[in-house]
Amino acid sequence: MYAVIKTGGKQYRVSEGDVLRVEKLLADVGAKVDLDVLMVGGNEAVKVGRPTVEGAKVTAEITAHGRGAKVIHFHKRKEGYTYKRGHRQPFTELKITAIQA
Repeated sequence: MYAVIKTGGKQYRVSEGDVLRVEKLLADVGAKVDLDVLMVGGNEAVKVGRPTVEGAKVTAEITAHGRGAKVIHFHKRKEGYTYKRGHRQPFTELKITAIQA
């Protein structure tokens, strides 16, 4: 069985036991979170929500928080003028523990 969930403005196709990195969630490591379910599929017929599937639930456990690889933005416009900035996007690592249709 699989589900399509939405979190952080993105959609992910997940199955039970999957580990994925999503936009940072404000919860502690080890906490359980319930995610919005847009679609459920598998052995039986596919259920598509409008916008979410009624009664469906995906439960995930937060395993870690972190920051992604550093991205450098370097801009040179004129002689003697440079602009250099870096950014590291924070993320939350989730482990999908249950999918209920």
